[in-house]
Amino acid sequence: MPSELVDGFGRRVRYVRISVTDRCDFRCVYCMSEEMTFLPRAQILTLEELGMVARAFVEMGVEKIRLTGGEPLVRRGIDQLIEQTSALPGLRDLAMTTNGAGLVKHARRLREAGLGRLNISLDTLDPERFRRLTRTGDLTRVLEGLQAAKEAGFAQIKLNAVILKGRNDDEVLDLVEFARAQGVDLSFIEEMPLGDVSDHSRAETFCSSDEVKAVIEQRYELIPTAESTLGPSRYFRMADSASRIGFISPHSHNFCASCNRVRVTAEGRLLLCLGNEHSVDLRAVLRQHPGDLDALKRAIVAALPLKPERHYFTTDGDVQIVRFMNMTGG
Repeated sequence: MPSELVDGFGRRVRYVRISVTDRCDFRCVYCMSEEMTFLPRAQILTLEELGMVARAFVEMGVEKIRLTGGEPLVRRGIDQLIEQTSALPGLRDLAMTTNGAGLVKHARRLREAGLGRLNISLDTLDPERFRRLTRTGDLTRVLEGLQAAKEAGFAQIKLNAVILKGRNDDEVLDLVEFARAQGVDLSFIEEMPLGDVSDHSRAETFCSSDEVKAVIEQRYELIPTAESTLGPSRYFRMADSASRIGFISPHSHNFCASCNRVRVTAEGRLLLCLGNEHSVDLRAVLRQHPGDLDALKRAIVAALPLKPERHYFTTDGDVQIVRFMNMTGG
């Protein structure tokens, strides 16, 4: 088996995002529809299967794994998976993206299990607006979760904000000030055209990274850096703060040329690109060859030629990909 995974365009795969569930206790308007039908539990990878997937990738040169959902903290036994995965030789970075609502209960155990970094989704600081954007969420629980994560010893915490025109674009500077006060990083994310959302017109709400950056620069000079966490965020610093500002720009600053990522969905599909449907069913391999790590590795290697050169997102509101973000692993 190869010690490195390299696609047909010479890009080395060093980062895997693994969705541990498609379920979530929020219903964010840009992520899923209000009435969702989730996968039957038998179709979701078991913790043992998820552990095998992580091991296979790390043994073939992957250095970073991010656990995602849905909401990963609704997956029972997630701490066991973290403990197992964090011990894999060669893994440099084990992170998680969460809505933060479960961190009051779980943050300390996650840290003890070996989770290194946290990304917390936070699109607004207004409680009523938060409820509208998430449909079910309680902002107080998320803010308490952020505090719990800091108290648990997470030194690297980043907030993620999806900015929508007419919904929360008036809070860009408020979010920056909040991140600075909390001593955490903040990334602004362009909405991605995944799934047919009924809450808003993506053509009308799209807000580019350049527009967000221009708002911030009215108050702070943003100094470009070459810093990277192996993800797509372009980081900037402010002279008087330790907090970094990042921009994830799949529309306006396409990052496909340097893409080092693949994703594994909760049902075990290996997605070679967020913006394409090219995928391979790893669950079938895992269940036809239980415990056979080499069979899993061969399936992963064989899938690499499917990774396309780039995605083609548009901002006209057209749905490029039918699956919702919660199915993909946000």
